Amino acid sequence: MAFQADSVPAVRYLAVTFDCPDPAELARFYSAVLGLPVTRSTGGFALVGREGTPGLGFYRVDDYQRPTWPDASVPKQAHLDLGVDDLDAAQDRLIALGAVAADTQPMPDLRRVLLDPAGHPFCITV
Repeated sequence: MAFQADSVPAVRYLAVTFDCPDPAELARFYSAVLGLPVTRSTGGFALVGREGTPGLGFYRVDDYQRPTWPDASVPKQAHLDLGVDDLDAAQDRLIALGAVAADTQPMPDLRRVLLDPAGHPFCITV
């Protein structure tokens, strides 16, 4: 079925949403990391971003299991790459906010793999 130009539905990017055990905790972490406000928070969902722009969502999953990256027995559910100017300074700040450095660091001179408070791997990259 072909769509007419005037019948194409509007699609907007709203958020990337992460499964986690505590949406409020993860929203606070990413709010501090990115300097963005928590724009919505209910018992089972939280959203970080600016009103009217895409954000990061966090959804409560009661039987959530932390990813075991790089072991694939519990695969990662999502992955973010964040740009930084200074790897060491950024890593120190993110660890102070609650991140943990991953044991495996494939390219530590260019990128550091960290784990957020719910165990999701993310990278900081120059």
